[in-house]
Amino acid sequence: MWDAIVNVLFQILRLIQSFATDWGLSIIILTIIVRLILTPLVLKSTKSTARMQVLQPKLMEIQQRYADDPQRQAEEMQKFYAENKFSPFGGCLPLLIQMPILIALFTLLRDLPNYFEGTSFSFYGILPDLTVTPGSMWAQGIGIALPYLISLVLFALLTIIPTLYQSRNQTGQQASSMRTMSIVMSIMMLWMGWNLPAGVLLYYDVSTMWQVIQQVFVTRRVMEKAKAEEEERLANAPIEVDVVRRERKARPHKKN
Repeated sequence: MWDAIVNVLFQILRLIQSFATDWGLSIIILTIIVRLILTPLVLKSTKSTARMQVLQPKLMEIQQRYADDPQRQAEEMQKFYAENKFSPFGGCLPLLIQMPILIALFTLLRDLPNYFEGTSFSFYGILPDLTVTPGSMWAQGIGIALPYLISLVLFALLTIIPTLYQSRNQTGQQASSMRTMSIVMSIMMLWMGWNLPAGVLLYYDVSTMWQVIQQVFVTRRVMEKAKAEEEERLANAPIEVDVVRRERKARPHKKN
């Protein structure tokens, strides 16, 4: 199955290259195609996350009410999920589905010379060789390595922008934690990207730019709409009263 996914991506990239004629442009087009294919999954995950945020107070109420009875707590939570037709893993499943595609694409871009032998992989001369890494180009001098270093910095910055965008809605300790996490993540991205082929960096740069634009103009609106719909549904839902019936004691029999 894994080889089949890589082979499909290989055939698509070869088709794109037949009319794009530039490998950097071909990678950009392929990245956009993959992102378009994954968009329905991303939006589904966004809606599930929005519903989870609305339902979270109810779930916490159940957890607190039955904190001393784990079995009853689990039963009530399952009942709550069933009544609201909600799966706690709904937000994760679309992401898990797209992971094999993204990893297969990474494998294809990393091993381009093995799939297209005897080819020069250039991006309009800006990045003369998409198969080399910023680390290997650094040894040839700052002038030659500069375009690769720029792609590396973009790789680090664009990766943390979605996290920084989300932190705008947070305050206090949570916002501070997210900013600290962003700094740590950017350092990790620089370290990882130092030994990644430029073709992979180009893919991630374009992919993350797509994600940022999608998050600002599409995902945010989808989430707000999904939250509003879920809040309206809960407000119009019939109120359930949790009645605890007392056990009726047997009346004492009169003596004759």
